[in-house]
Parts: sequence; C-alpha cells; structure tokens
Amino acid sequence: MEWTEPTKVGPRPEIRRRRRRRKGRRPPHIPRAAVPSFFTLGNLLSGFFSIVQASQGNLEWAAWLIVFAGFFDLLDGMVARLAGVDSSFGVELDSLCDVVSFGVAPSFLLYQFGLNELPVGAFLAALPAMTGAVRLARFNSIQAATKSDYFVGLPIPAMAGTIVAFILTFQDDTLFAWFEYGRLSILIPLTILLALLMVSPVRFATPPQPNRSSLRKHPWRFVAFITGLLLVLFLQEIGLLISAVVYLFLGIGGAVLWAVRVVTSREHDDDDTDLDD
Repeated sequence: MEWTEPTKVGPRPEIRRRRRRRKGRRPPHIPRAAVPSFFTLGNLLSGFFSIVQASQGNLEWAAWLIVFAGFFDLLDGMVARLAGVDSSFGVELDSLCDVVSFGVAPSFLLYQFGLNELPVGAFLAALPAMTGAVRLARFNSIQAATKSDYFVGLPIPAMAGTIVAFILTFQDDTLFAWFEYGRLSILIPLTILLALLMVSPVRFATPPQPNRSSLRKHPWRFVAFITGLLLVLFLQEIGLLISAVVYLFLGIGGAVLWAVRVVTSREHDDDDTDLDD
C-alpha cells in the first residue's frame, strides 16, 4: 500500500480574516491635548495628598507636596505650549486643580499650623482659598484671552509657595518667642496680605515661555527663573523663601513706584496749570 503525506489544513476563513484585521489595526492614539492634562491631574493628586498629610499632622510632608504640585503645574503649561495645545478644556481643568492644590491645601495647612488656636482661625485660613478662587475666575474671564507679560494680582501658585516657604522655614515657634502672640503675630498679617494681593490690581511678572521670542524679549526673566529653581533645589525651604520674598518685593515695589510716579506727575501738572493762570 502506497503511503501518502497528510495534507496540512490551514486556518479557517473567518480566522484568517480576523488576523488580517488585527494586522491592519493601528495602536490606540493618544491625542496631544491629553498629554498636558496628565501633568494637571498630577497637580491635583499632589494637592489632595497634601490635605491628607496635613490632617494627620505631617505638616512638613504636606508643605512639600504643594511644592510638587507647583512643579506639575509648571510642567503642564510648558508641555501645552511645546505641543501647541491651547483648549478651553485644559484651562478649566487647570483652574479647578489649582483651587485645590494652591487654594484649599495651603488654607488647610495654615489652619493646622496655628490658626486653629484662634476663634476666627477657620475664617482666616479660608481667606486664601476664597480669594484664590476669585483670582482664577477673574483670570479665566478677562486675562486668559489676551497674552500679557504680567499677571493682574498675585498668582495663586505664588501665594501657596509663600505660605509653604514660611511654614517650612519657621516651624520652630521659639524663633518668635519675643512676639506677644508667637508666630501668629506674623502668620495672621501674612495670610491677610497674600489674600488681598491676589484680588488687587498689582501686577506681577509672568514666568518665561519656552521659546526664542520670549528669551529675546525677557532674558532676565529666564535668568531669574533658573536661579529660583536652583535655589529651591540646593537650599530647599530657604531657597523657596528667598524666591517668594523677591517675587513679592518686585511686584509690590513696582506698584509703589507706579503710585509715586502718578502722584508726582499730577503735582507737576498742577504746577503747570498754576503758572498758566
């Protein structure tokens, strides 16, 4: 009897069609607009963890988590500009996350740091969160549509960074023993000042954008920005405090100089009118 080799049976037609569809199928595409949102959500997550740590009494961890939220906030803006993404969804998501990370979290940290000792401590601690929300709403409705070299009012991340720098640097209450009310003598006016600055007309410089035109227009801002980052990396809370104080001084000092110029120009105008008469 002659032996014959068995014939190989190929896959069924429906299996072959399924394999062809799989080969032609492209991997899922992540839109460019979604990439900055991942950093924005990292901002929100850091703010939430900060609140959790503050509620458990770990104030130092809570403060540094707000700093991490600031880095995420910085990165999402840079990534959005580099990717050429500018959407209303990203703006709204960023503002919602900023309210938590730079409004609610620092306010709760202030309350746990010492304002809870006062009868009106909860109200005082809530001031940065409330004025910060107003600051963001005003920015989204007025300033976000126009490109400007200045913020109108203190940016809410700068407010949060100032609070964090103060808490990390002055955790030891014995440093304020010569004050009648200890560190509360500084903490209360600082909280009120920062809250008022956010809704004030005082102008503060915007961070530099990662492009050549911004580098040519504002080279000193790049130098100041990189210097501030290096100070935070190497000096940590001291570097953060120095950066916050310099930023506040430049904004407030510029407003004072503007007011002086306005007053002196009015006096000169009055003198000129008197001479004409």
